[in-house]
Amino acid sequence: MLAVGVDIGGTKIAAGVVDEDGRILAQDRRDTSPRDAAGINRSVVEIVDGFAESYEFEAIGIAAAGFVSSDRAHMVFGPNIAAWRDYPLADEVRTLLKRDATVIVENDANAAGWAEFVYGSGRETSTMIMLTIGTGLGAAMVIDGRLVRGAYGFAAELGHMRVVPNGHLCGCGHRGCWEQYASGSALVREARLVAMENPERTAGILAQSGGSADHLTGPHVTAAAVGGDALAINLLEELGTRIGEGCASLAAVLDPEIFIIGGGVIAAGDLVLEPARDAYQKALPAGGHRPIAPIVAAAMGNDAGIVGAASLARADGSAAG
Repeated sequence: MLAVGVDIGGTKIAAGVVDEDGRILAQDRRDTSPRDAAGINRSVVEIVDGFAESYEFEAIGIAAAGFVSSDRAHMVFGPNIAAWRDYPLADEVRTLLKRDATVIVENDANAAGWAEFVYGSGRETSTMIMLTIGTGLGAAMVIDGRLVRGAYGFAAELGHMRVVPNGHLCGCGHRGCWEQYASGSALVREARLVAMENPERTAGILAQSGGSADHLTGPHVTAAAVGGDALAINLLEELGTRIGEGCASLAAVLDPEIFIIGGGVIAAGDLVLEPARDAYQKALPAGGHRPIAPIVAAAMGNDAGIVGAASLARADGSAAG
């Protein structure tokens, strides 16, 4: 059975028709405004109705950043779209469709994690944790083959575990969240601090951003590191260390078979993964009694949200049928 997966970001919508093997048979993309929730709904429906001209499907999964209600119908809170405050996204889209279809909403990190579990790096496991490390730190947990959503639908907000008392201020309003130390934003913050204090040390990194610390991004640091820049390599090592130390804490609670790392930071490959693995092992209890879960790169890339949302919607539609 085919299903449609839709990935809604702050400024774009990406969608695809997905088969049961996780292959995307058709894709479309639209630019959107985060201030126009109604326009986002119309764009989603235009894409879906366009797919319906060539494909038969009965389920639509929508992946979006934010808190999703436990019934997978409402955006309780969406950080990127102001109108998404207890917003009935599934009903709004369903009302506009020209056809009957199951419509579910899922947190975007959960959707990506489910894609990795079913089709990607976690497909041979039953218990896994995925960390999506980009601007922030998103996560998904699958325990005994089930996606963990929690009592209210807000589980796996691992980026907001507080790891440093009175640490860096986080966008959530608290200080010391893991996201502030293990994310692309943390990487850029540290690079800019060095650039202000010692511009000569950051010459290789700044060459990637046209000489401007203000325009510096995570990919600039990664590019400099791949080119052999010592400071950039060190910054990625620090990022990897923070990731690995956090994974050790999660292992003490959840004991996963595997950690999967996705998001933009994975472009750095082993420059991040090897320090993460090393820090993870060092942070585990001494004695060597605990098996060491591998830390691996995600396999599904930027399509994970689309594929995961479609898979979850297909399962929901099959259950309803």
